[in-house]
Amino acid sequence: MPDIGSTDIVLPVTPLAVVFDMDGLLFDTEALYRDAMIRTAAELGHDIPVSLYLDTIGLSAEATRLLLKSRFGDAFDLARFWERASGQCAMMAATELRLKPGVVDLLDLLDGMGLPFAIATSSKHHDVQRNLDGHGLRARFPTVVAYGDYDNGKPHPAPFLTAARRLGIAPQHCLALEDSHNGVRSAASAGMMTVMVPDLLPPTEEMKSLCIGIAESLQEVAAALSNRRT
Repeated sequence: MPDIGSTDIVLPVTPLAVVFDMDGLLFDTEALYRDAMIRTAAELGHDIPVSLYLDTIGLSAEATRLLLKSRFGDAFDLARFWERASGQCAMMAATELRLKPGVVDLLDLLDGMGLPFAIATSSKHHDVQRNLDGHGLRARFPTVVAYGDYDNGKPHPAPFLTAARRLGIAPQHCLALEDSHNGVRSAASAGMMTVMVPDLLPPTEEMKSLCIGIAESLQEVAAALSNRRT
């Protein structure tokens, strides 16, 4: 068993399942999306500040489009922007996509504990499978809830409630792992024990009030689970 370190996070009970976000939590994709969107906007004569990109984290593509449209107005060629930014993201992901530290060790621990797990993401299924395939993880996630599987995206609880239903575990017995503010809001409103593992967004007082803990890494989450097992 790998060294999973220590943690100050105390889980109130041992979860019966774990639900992962994907972008920024399992994969270091948020930085790729940020760079692709900012670069594409500049090429088309627009400025997307980092602060605006950060507002999109955890949102679905549709919600992100609406946010950009409200910011730039009807003169903004959203279809052209989205096509070019998506293409840049795909090219960058093919060579630059990195797995976040501790992912495989945490999955091994969950398998050893006999705990099922799932992904609940705002991304589309083909993006999820591309990322999983790139790191040989598709078979490890038989349950994936992605865009199109629910009526309302994060911060609405629907993505996490859908994941709990497919796992056959009541939401209050699930541990949700999220990096974004909208994701934390979604998981907490679904009634799940929620831990934030920050990526580009720092935890706020609101996040601390919604979470049972803020972890520096997935290794810290693994340590908290191990502590519940012993």
